[in-house]
Amino acid sequence: MESEKKKMGWRLPVLIICVVVLLFSGTMLAKDLLRYHNERSANRQLAEQVHQEKEVSVSKFASSGILSQYDALWQQNNDMAGWLFIPGIDFDYPIMHTPDDPEYYLHRAFNKEWAASGTPFIGAGCNPEGNHVIIYGHHMKDGSMFGNLQRYESAEYASEHMEINFDTLTEEHEYKVLGAFYSRVYGENDTNVFRYYRYTDLSQQQDFDDYIDQVKKASLYDTGEEAVFGDKILTLSTCSYHVKDGRFVVVAVSRQKS
Repeated sequence: MESEKKKMGWRLPVLIICVVVLLFSGTMLAKDLLRYHNERSANRQLAEQVHQEKEVSVSKFASSGILSQYDALWQQNNDMAGWLFIPGIDFDYPIMHTPDDPEYYLHRAFNKEWAASGTPFIGAGCNPEGNHVIIYGHHMKDGSMFGNLQRYESAEYASEHMEINFDTLTEEHEYKVLGAFYSRVYGENDTNVFRYYRYTDLSQQQDFDDYIDQVKKASLYDTGEEAVFGDKILTLSTCSYHVKDGRFVVVAVSRQKS
């Protein structure tokens, strides 16, 4: 009996600790899920506002000179530089641009409050009107932001979702998928590697041709699309966990809307 009491004496505190840890973990998980849900809902409300504005607008442009569907949001936050939309999937977001602090929206929502999922943003060295726009977004586990981008590893998926729309504040642009590939952030000593994130300016034909050639070589499949010097190029980049500092990248070529 004395032995059993001793066993119970140390088992009870251990049991209490386990219960406390379990409750704490459950509470934190619930808070994370609620936060992700709220962030996703907030972004969907922004998308609904944009689509509603486009449906009811009587003029293509607002008095500000901005496309009517984006004017109200731009008035709320002048950091907004455009809109990214992929038909048929949950990919419908404002794109931010803060040249003096490119990663400002890495963990900020559209309203500038802290957000784990952040808001997609244009990378350093690029501008929304440029010949090459690189947009970064988080790979969220719930599929929000760029969480679905990695589905483009499948050629079949890409063939069903070839169209990517990236509008600036003043122009609507339709892009077609050129390629998709796995990559990573390379060290300065790494040689013979494709640092796609450094090709921020493709105004020189040699740079343009080199970028497109490397995209084609790195791509997991051939979409049949081609790019010629002068086309606008769009690159979407998100984290991937296949290697340390891994990235998954989708590149598309412009097809301007009429």
